[in-house]
Amino acid sequence: MKRRKFLRNIAAIGIGMSVVKPNIFGANDKVQIGFIGLGNRGDQVLDAFLPHQDIAITSLCNLYQPYIDFAAKKAGGNPKQFKDYRKLLEQKDVDAVVICTPDNWHCLQTIHAAQAGKDIYVEKPLSLTVNEGRLMAKAIEKYKRICQVGIHRRSVPVCMEAAELVRNGYIGKVTVARSFHIQNEWPIGIGNPPDSNLPDDLDWNQWLGPAPKKPYNINRTFYKFRWFYDYSGGQVTNFGVHYIDFIHWAIGVNFPVAVTALGGKFSKMNDNREIPDTLEVIWKYPDDCLVTFSQFNATGAQWSLPGCEVELRGTKGTLYLFGDGYEIVPDIIKTKEFPARSPLNRDLDKQYREGAKPLIERKKSIKMSTANTTYHTRNFLDCVKSRQKPNCDIETGHRSTSATLIANVALKTNSLLEWDAKSERFTNNNDANQYLSYVYRQPYSLPEV
Repeated sequence: MKRRKFLRNIAAIGIGMSVVKPNIFGANDKVQIGFIGLGNRGDQVLDAFLPHQDIAITSLCNLYQPYIDFAAKKAGGNPKQFKDYRKLLEQKDVDAVVICTPDNWHCLQTIHAAQAGKDIYVEKPLSLTVNEGRLMAKAIEKYKRICQVGIHRRSVPVCMEAAELVRNGYIGKVTVARSFHIQNEWPIGIGNPPDSNLPDDLDWNQWLGPAPKKPYNINRTFYKFRWFYDYSGGQVTNFGVHYIDFIHWAIGVNFPVAVTALGGKFSKMNDNREIPDTLEVIWKYPDDCLVTFSQFNATGAQWSLPGCEVELRGTKGTLYLFGDGYEIVPDIIKTKEFPARSPLNRDLDKQYREGAKPLIERKKSIKMSTANTTYHTRNFLDCVKSRQKPNCDIETGHRSTSATLIANVALKTNSLLEWDAKSERFTNNNDANQYLSYVYRQPYSLPEV
């Protein structure tokens, strides 16, 4: 749609108003929801909304008709169907939208939804660039919308418990936090299909949106878009944002002060990916805490404790977060200073360890999936009704996403970058700041907020 026509359309549905009044809900009223994006994650989030009795799914939007048909059968009630999200935003029987499109679409769709007076559940990672995320946060504030970012562990009870224990000092001063995404994709990876003719059932131009024009390649579409920088930040933003957000939550700090990264396509995997198959990121946080993300996609051996996604190492013990809960392992704390080892007195080592004991008890959570999104969708619906801040509000989601996005900048510039979270700029490498935004492909442009 050309810019002039688009501006006429958004004016017709009230986009551009400085204030949009919130809908008022009673406790038993149904929240009318429209879904934008119904692929892999969209389908999972749809499943997480369906158990709630106080919703009505009134509209579905996707470029691929089989996904709409599949979702419509699940949703029931004959929801309206759209290929263009802007048409969905015009619907008066949509109170809130759920955005599960590729990352490069999140900014435009979120801001337009806010301008149209809709509350928003937007999947992680929040944005493709830091600048986009900040504009999204400004729009949510300006139009007084409820926005839940889909970093769903924020609403899982067992994760709440684990984060609170760490934040309240149970494992002592946390000096190191590590996170992991490990799976062996060698030797075929995502495959290496050639560019090809467009399929009849896909609007490639609309799929690309503001991203640069590229020849059609099937790997740049459904799900596998995550391996290409035009549409995604790769696995550090895909999986890493969950882990970094939990670390932020647990240590009580939501921004790093420095970042560096090394990695690449080290395995010579025979596929057409752009993102690394091997990556190591290190962030430094205020109050002296090192945080790492390890992405190893050409080897699959277990790491840390089997099944561990995040570990936080404190002076009193270590918390391991798994896909089904957490475990705290106490450290044995010595009561004497570390000795100067000497061949003349080997008993010094033995004496150093005498009297050592743990200062905390071993803890293990009950089995509970940390990937259950139903808690998060429930919190969103409650906040739509109460107008209270959701568990992963836009600022929280932006800060956690930004930490992962600047990791990619460090990788691309092969540098150690110092980060000023207030100005959201690098202070020691001005050239790196060019990666904090990008120029949209015409006729798309960032809305003024």
